Amino acid sequence: MRQLLFPLLLSSLLLLTGCSLPQVKAEARIFLNLALDYLGEYSLASTQFEATSVGGISGITYDRQRDRIYALADDRQRPRFYTLALTLDQTDPDQPLINQITVEAVTFLQDPQGQPYPADQLDPEGIALTPQGTLFISSEGVAWTNSPPALLEFDLTGQWQQQLPLPKQYLAIPPTPEQPDPPPHGVDDNRGLESLAIGPEGDRIFTALEAPLVQDYAKPANQNTDSPDPPRQDFNRFLHYWVGEPQPLVIAEYLYPIDPTSLLGINGLTELLALDSSGHFLALERAYSPLTKLSANLFQIATASATDTSTLDRLPAQLKGILPIQKQPLLDFKTLKIEITNLEGMTWGPILADGRRSLLIVGDNNFSEGQSTQFLLFGLRQLRQKVS
Repeated sequence: MRQLLFPLLLSSLLLLTGCSLPQVKAEARIFLNLALDYLGEYSLASTQFEATSVGGISGITYDRQRDRIYALADDRQRPRFYTLALTLDQTDPDQPLINQITVEAVTFLQDPQGQPYPADQLDPEGIALTPQGTLFISSEGVAWTNSPPALLEFDLTGQWQQQLPLPKQYLAIPPTPEQPDPPPHGVDDNRGLESLAIGPEGDRIFTALEAPLVQDYAKPANQNTDSPDPPRQDFNRFLHYWVGEPQPLVIAEYLYPIDPTSLLGINGLTELLALDSSGHFLALERAYSPLTKLSANLFQIATASATDTSTLDRLPAQLKGILPIQKQPLLDFKTLKIEITNLEGMTWGPILADGRRSLLIVGDNNFSEGQSTQFLLFGLRQLRQKVS
């Protein structure tokens, strides 16, 4: 009886006093309350290491056990990753800095036969370390050699382990005698599987396209259509894989709303990083226009309420009843007042002395002679949820 009386008394008291319990805002129930502190940048000089050009870094991942970074080179001729040693200066715990980054080793990726990958078969972009000490790597594919996009697993010596299945909507339609010139279909050339993330437990892999599938692009506003509705925005596809036992499979696919750009500009989703096991991620977008040059934005995204679109070969003109991924701005890089490069890679780094989670973002210098590789260091804090 006493257990029943207390809730009744509490309810009556609240009604009599006109008080109410604090309410969590709707947005706070969707997103984590994060604070990001910019700590500084570091330039890794363009150099040669064991007869390779160190650069073109399109993805990075941190090995906490070995305290090393694996940096993937975006080189179609000799696909490889570098092992980097990171040294932080934490003399001032509030403002740690990158003291030095040193190249220690280079590892070449091998095909299933144990041979170095032939040129123009892989276009490596994303990299993620598993708890088992293997690396998943995403490849955009190479259109002119008819090499499809791929999600591959390697050990730390570069030996091939497995390839994940890719849904048919991501692949080009092969020509046939009945259809010698099939319609455009699959990933856009050089704008495919750019980002790659692994869940905290290590049994889930996430990847997304840099740009929409060619069959998914929204029709321009000036193109004649039968629909009275305005053209929808563009969406990239976001894949969620199970990579545990008994075999890998696609769990779901969602739509990522890519930010629009100016008429002459181009924008792409270049990296993902899992924040937790509940569908929260960091998403890095990088844009270029002849007027504003390079720009970048970091978002927090939430997939929990997104609609599974894995059965859709192409998106309809209007997405009625389809909920995309939700996104929230976290950082506009122009507020840092620094000149950024082509930001493409992102990883968690060491836990900082004050308990913050370090975040490293790297730029791809496209193997430009004399241009260094830019590393940006941040500290991430998770705050209490806001109430009203």
